[in-house]
Amino acid sequence: MTYSPARGPRSQHSIQAYANIGLETEVLSASPEHLITLLFNGAQAAILKARLHMENDNLEGRGIAISKAIDIVDSGLKASVDRESGGELATNLVASYELIIRNLLLANLNADLEKLALAEQLLINIGSAWREAVDPVRTELSAG
Repeated sequence: MTYSPARGPRSQHSIQAYANIGLETEVLSASPEHLITLLFNGAQAAILKARLHMENDNLEGRGIAISKAIDIVDSGLKASVDRESGGELATNLVASYELIIRNLLLANLNADLEKLALAEQLLINIGSAWREAVDPVRTELSAG
């Protein structure tokens, strides 16, 4: 029995289904620390999509991608900060996430690539620090 290669929309659907299964498997087997790393990765991917849509004047795609990034930062990263025991570090981290969200909103509102880049850079910096401090095994795996 042979299979013909999928083409067109069916091919894209197959690729997406395979990617979703891979992500679902990774999420289900991840430690709490690695789940945060996955949130950083997801937000960065959404910002990358937003940049591509912005460069191609795709208003709808840009809005969807930026909304996804905002949701990940707000409902995932910011919501996971332990403000009770985190002290000043937690307060500063929440303020940083709020700044990222603000820059994403302004990037979408004004089709501003600079605001998008600023949000992305802040997210990259925080994500890098997280990976080094809390999820170092994953950092080594992705580097090697």
